Amino acid sequence: MSTQEIRQNKATRQWVVFSPARNQKPKEFEKTSEASEEAPAHDDSCPFCPGTQDLSSDLLFEHTDPESGRWQTRAIINKFPALVPEGGLERREAGIYLHMNGYGRHEVIIESRVHNQQMATMNPDQVALVIDTYHRRYLENKREHPNLMTLIFRNHGRQAGTSLVHPHSQLILTSVLPNHIRWREHEADRYFDEQGRCVYCDILEFESLERRRVVFENEHFLGFVPYAAEESFQVQIMPKIHRADFGDITNIEKKHLAEALKNILSRLYQKLNDPDYNYIINTAARSNPDDPRLHWFVDIRPRLISPAGFQIGSGTCINPSFPEADADTLNEPGDE
Repeated sequence: MSTQEIRQNKATRQWVVFSPARNQKPKEFEKTSEASEEAPAHDDSCPFCPGTQDLSSDLLFEHTDPESGRWQTRAIINKFPALVPEGGLERREAGIYLHMNGYGRHEVIIESRVHNQQMATMNPDQVALVIDTYHRRYLENKREHPNLMTLIFRNHGRQAGTSLVHPHSQLILTSVLPNHIRWREHEADRYFDEQGRCVYCDILEFESLERRRVVFENEHFLGFVPYAAEESFQVQIMPKIHRADFGDITNIEKKHLAEALKNILSRLYQKLNDPDYNYIINTAARSNPDDPRLHWFVDIRPRLISPAGFQIGSGTCINPSFPEADADTLNEPGDE
């Protein structure tokens, strides 16, 4: 393997620069003790902790413990929404420019009653409840707003954009289809037209056979560091069965996705000392669950290095570590 290398993402045809000369060892990626300061199990000032919420009009859904009757996960309206279900979708002109109302929906999914509990430290059953809450809110919003794009994501840590420690995810619906999503779906269309196959299914088959970058596998999901990973320790979790829409996940698959997500986040937590990260559920932007060209997946991206001038100016990512080395680190023996 050469010192420097440029690899192409099979699914998007985007190029990524790999420069191990800039490499940091996993220990150097770790947070400082100040950044990892422990939070209490309950915070009276936290709006998500039990007993602090006024949810008379904001509660959308909750899972409750059948024995204690206490809530386990909740979905609520974001009090500081990026988009709101008011106004319409029409575009208007402002001279040579276009604008429209900030129409959409913004929800918060509270993942646990415990203020300082994170996905990496939950048990698989707790993570499965979170996945089920994602799924229920996804389906409900798709029914109510079939023409809007649904995005489910989790920000963990300040570098990833979170402002509250309490474990939570977000769901946003928007009528605007971002260019990078449009491009990803366009490239999947192009590949299918040329090859007659789903590009993600081909990636899954190759990764499962080569196994050089695989970090997790169960009956329904494969977790691996992408061949052209844009971030150090980026991991993608893909369903082995071809499906375009996250909405089609089955109950058993939800449990297996929870197992995969818990396992990989726990490894990142242990190897990199609880790094800041984002994960996103990438699903078909349009309502076509039977689309043979698209394949939903979870994309986990630790936020270990800030982009600099070249990345911003060129739009090209520089990754200081090769995916194979990251996979080796995540596969080193350790507690799960």
